[in-house]
Amino acid sequence: MSQNPKVDVSQPEFDQDDVASNPSKLPSLAQVIELRLSRREALGGMLASVAATSLPSNLFASTLDSEKQGASTLTFEEIDRTLTPHHRVSPGHQAQVLIRWGDRVFADAPLYDPLNLDGASQVRQFGYNNDFIAFMPLPLGSDNSTRGLLCVSHEYTKSALMFDQFTHRLEMTSQQVDVEMMAHGQTIIEIQLVDGDWETVLDGKFNRRITALTPTIISGPAAGHPRMRTTDDSTGRQCLGTINNCAGGFTPWGTVLIAEENFNYYFDGDRTKTSEADHLTRYGIPSTLYNWSDFHDRFHLEKEPHEPNRFGWVVEIDPYDPDSTPIKRTALGRCKHEGATVVINHDGRIVVYSGDDQRYEYVYKFVSTGAYNAENREANRHLLDDGILYVAKFLEDGTCEWKPLVWGQGPLTAENGFHNQGDVLISTRQSADLLGATPMDRPEDVEPNPVTGKVYVMLTKNPSRTEERIDMANPRAINRFGHIIELVPPEGGKSKRPDHAAPTFHWNIFLQAGDPDQPEHEAIYHPDVSRNGWLVNPDNAAFDNKGRLWIASDQGEMQAKNGIADGMWACDTQGDGRALTKMFFACPIGAEMCGPCFTPDGTTMFLAVQHPGEEGGEKPSTFADPATRWPDFKDGVPPRPSVVAVRRDDGGEIGG
Repeated sequence: MSQNPKVDVSQPEFDQDDVASNPSKLPSLAQVIELRLSRREALGGMLASVAATSLPSNLFASTLDSEKQGASTLTFEEIDRTLTPHHRVSPGHQAQVLIRWGDRVFADAPLYDPLNLDGASQVRQFGYNNDFIAFMPLPLGSDNSTRGLLCVSHEYTKSALMFDQFTHRLEMTSQQVDVEMMAHGQTIIEIQLVDGDWETVLDGKFNRRITALTPTIISGPAAGHPRMRTTDDSTGRQCLGTINNCAGGFTPWGTVLIAEENFNYYFDGDRTKTSEADHLTRYGIPSTLYNWSDFHDRFHLEKEPHEPNRFGWVVEIDPYDPDSTPIKRTALGRCKHEGATVVINHDGRIVVYSGDDQRYEYVYKFVSTGAYNAENREANRHLLDDGILYVAKFLEDGTCEWKPLVWGQGPLTAENGFHNQGDVLISTRQSADLLGATPMDRPEDVEPNPVTGKVYVMLTKNPSRTEERIDMANPRAINRFGHIIELVPPEGGKSKRPDHAAPTFHWNIFLQAGDPDQPEHEAIYHPDVSRNGWLVNPDNAAFDNKGRLWIASDQGEMQAKNGIADGMWACDTQGDGRALTKMFFACPIGAEMCGPCFTPDGTTMFLAVQHPGEEGGEKPSTFADPATRWPDFKDGVPPRPSVVAVRRDDGGEIGG
């Protein structure tokens, strides 16, 4: 297989993960053509003159800055992007498989047995398809980098790779469904560094599994709303479980936020026979990728039409209290959340950024009413229940307006079907539609840089965007490769610190992914990017202690066709090495890269290798004949999603 093949951009691929459900209209064709011509002139070498006349100068700041030739501050040796059955990491580093699907979370848990899976075992074992990772130091409040709690989200299950007797989704048994439900959610497990290697502590008092059946609390403006009530919960304030947990975040008071993403997958039935038909359509429900409704009535729309409204939220979990109940924070809105990253604003208020991970969906931020109290953990417990949710509108002049989703303001009134703030948040997507938010190319992780305060939006791709639907923030039709937008908050008052609560930011395109040697890709990077340094489909992201951006990729079904591995890239966000991306880690075939997370001292990076072997090329990848058997490589053992701990051989800081 060619190391750097030419990627086909001729036809949009079908990807069930991001089928669009947004009917919003964009600018007129005449406006779009004018913007498109201006953008092509800029990319054709006329950027300086065009920017001075018809284009705002900051829209292509990455290209302007990249004209400064210079070296990256990242000193690791770059690897090649070859797609193999194994994982690979930059020379001078070790990549330890720390915990795999099915590994024990408790000392008395049964050992993983691939031929005898059951829900009772799975609920005490590490879940499937690990995504978001948070390292929470022990003890609480410390910056200990050798002992802590590893908090890992489990997004979804892949039955064909899990079960040796799997034939078809519609023929799954109750026992198989039980395993799937127990493999979702979150794992919290104590880990410690011993002689340079990480190990799990199976008798750790904080160890915990949260699943699709774990009781949760519903709080905030939508709690108790009639549209949140079901047969089993007449109060609308309690819910069983959390599902499809993708990227997330953590708070300054020591809790983790896990996001419910593609919750539509789990519901079946005829939406036209419910009172929520239009609402369900906007959220792509039903999707019927799972048959849980065959055994659990709450996942059948005609039996429980309000049950979908109880998913799609950000869930707060206290990992330091194993007896605590997870809380769904409805003030943060309801969508297919990818991430929930937190920053303390200059005035002490909490700001939470997230993306709605589907084609043509939106970027959001939540601003708390109250301020963070560093001296009193309990005082912060409900900061995320009271505040304002905003949605982003990207303007052609390089500004980003944050539109408040507040009942009674603008179009969010009874005339448009919103009778209270609960309605506004349960129907977050429809609220954002009416406010004129900018439909984006699959907004995923939204990460604030702890050094500069700038915010980076990962836009994975949108192959269905046509020439008629481009705009300045999403400037490519048939966008197979994705891009990253940089948001710049203004300074806040006398502090001169970034004001993340401000109603208006500036924005620019930090990079456009794809192959810079292929003009039709219209890629934007630092000009010194290598043949292995360019990337495809940015997804999750993280920052190290020096403010350098680490980018995880997810090509989905296009990985085998592209012939390049997903993995981890890194780059500077300022200085001479701005947008000079370098490849650090390569996943095995079929896997995407998730969950980048550092210990406080930056000497360990935790990575989530999700769905290894899921896509293998021309033939289906199955339990009996997988594309790879990573990480065990044993006959009869299928590929197992796993968390990898990366350390330098000399124990130094990752990235140099």
